[in-house]
Amino acid sequence: MVARVPGPYAGESCDMPDLAALNALPPRDFEELLLGCCAAPGWARRVAEGRPYESVADLIAAAGAAWAARDPGDLEAAMAGHPRIGERRLSGWPAGEQAGIGEDAQALAALAGANAAYEQRFGHVFLICATGKGPAEILAELNRRMSHDPATEREAAAAEIGKINALRLRKLATA
Repeated sequence: MVARVPGPYAGESCDMPDLAALNALPPRDFEELLLGCCAAPGWARRVAEGRPYESVADLIAAAGAAWAARDPGDLEAAMAGHPRIGERRLSGWPAGEQAGIGEDAQALAALAGANAAYEQRFGHVFLICATGKGPAEILAELNRRMSHDPATEREAAAAEIGKINALRLRKLATA
């Protein structure tokens, strides 16, 4: 089965196959689909090389192991592929994941200010698995993580990317 879903860019759509269709894709096509979930090329290559997957749980476990063993540069690539939390020009995965933020101008302004401070301190966007979280919870977590040293924060961001990857892959494989 294949479903039509919004792509990562405004006005774009793409086919979202279920697990059987994912297993049947040519390797490069599957890798490209994975890069739409997470912009880390080494991670995508490792996950693609692990096919076929017998279950969604196997796919998620392999993705987690690939993320834990990520290549140098994969974290930076993944971070660069994520929009700022609270940006309103979102489509595809981020639009659905950040739906809980809402349209409150005051909350969005607070997130924008906190994002700017975070980026100045750490040099990359703030990453959080935002699914099911509102702006107050996200802002509180951003402020809490501002106390991290850069190495600790990189690990926190990497852990959040792992959660995001799992959610996206579950959606991808169960369309």
